[in-house]
Amino acid sequence: MYHGPEFTSTMLETWAMENSIKLEFIKPGSPYQNGFVERFNRSYREEVLDLYLFESLQEVREITDEWLDIYNYERLHDSLGDMTPISYLETA
Repeated sequence: MYHGPEFTSTMLETWAMENSIKLEFIKPGSPYQNGFVERFNRSYREEVLDLYLFESLQEVREITDEWLDIYNYERLHDSLGDMTPISYLETA
């Protein structure tokens, strides 16, 4: 079993090449190049990870599933014209 980011990245790179997937990385220190993911990560961190003391991985999964349902089906997003992501997809 490999441990550490250097081994994980090597395994990911090998897997990507074997599956004809091109990896593209943002420039270090340039999170604005990936703004949608950065915004999602911030929301998840502030609304889930920072609010709970988890007792198990299963609890993390359950709370994350509940949060994702709210995030995608109930929560209005300014960037989508005050629509939920699901509503936005249905109108596209």
